[in-house]
Amino acid sequence: MKRILMIGTGGTIASALTADGLEPQMASSDILHYIPNISKFCEVSTLEVCNIDSTNMSPDIWTLLTETIRDNYDQYDGFVVTHGTDTMAYTASALSYMIQNSPKPIVITGSQKPINMEISDSKTNLYDSFLYASSDKASGVQIVFNGKVILGTRARKTHSKSFKAFSSINYPYIAIIQDNHLIQYIQQPAAAQPEFYPTINPKVGLFKLTPGAEAEILDFMLSKKDAIIIESYGVGGIPSFPEYGFYDVIKKWTKRGKIIVMTTQVPNEGSDMEIYKVGNKLKNKVSVLEAYDMTTESVVCKLMWALGRESDPDKVKTLFYQTIANDILF
Repeated sequence: MKRILMIGTGGTIASALTADGLEPQMASSDILHYIPNISKFCEVSTLEVCNIDSTNMSPDIWTLLTETIRDNYDQYDGFVVTHGTDTMAYTASALSYMIQNSPKPIVITGSQKPINMEISDSKTNLYDSFLYASSDKASGVQIVFNGKVILGTRARKTHSKSFKAFSSINYPYIAIIQDNHLIQYIQQPAAAQPEFYPTINPKVGLFKLTPGAEAEILDFMLSKKDAIIIESYGVGGIPSFPEYGFYDVIKKWTKRGKIIVMTTQVPNEGSDMEIYKVGNKLKNKVSVLEAYDMTTESVVCKLMWALGRESDPDKVKTLFYQTIANDILF
């Protein structure tokens, strides 16, 4: 029988209704009482690293999660992390870079309704997560939610209230779970031993391009951060008229060693900066990186991981374009 460690971080699944709205209050051991049937296929121990609304999630807690899994890795066959849905995709991406090539599954789950409500998705999501974490075919970091197993680097929250909260972006589902049966589509390759990278650099910012956006804002952000992601339109580009000033700002800061990555606001199919002049000039004449089919969540977390390891822009670029957990296919 598999031994699974359940790690609580809070979120809706652990919440109770207060006068000010839902607030995480339940311990992992309390949550576990709602799904007694998992004792048929796994033994579960519990601990908490925090008990927060996931809006309050931070890189420091990602480091704590990574260290907790590392310190307990040899004692368990798999891990289930309960988490709020709002930043779950960021945490799944972060752990995919901070814990690489894990032969053991690291499953992240949660719910849209608290587990103590009569109508809730929490019991199903949690049961499915333990079922998947107990599978011999499971490895690496995944989100299990609404009967879907989603690669950690490919998840995005696409519904704010309904139970089908998460989608897999530009990549198939790893598996599905129906009527307590696991149907595995893709088995992730894993090394004999995982690689842990608890040190990351959180000085990464996101600039969302909108009509009328000002280059002065981007300039200010680049003065404060080590890397900026520009979330552009369509296949990627920047307003090109000289009076907008974007090209000059980007050129100035890349010469000073700042990392700038171009991605797209469009969820599916990724970027391709060479199609239009507004992107082609930027990519071929300035040292701007391109996200291709990566999710914005993965770009943010991959840059934090890469900058936590290297400061030289060329070395960061090499790490950024290294495929990790099938995060980028170009």
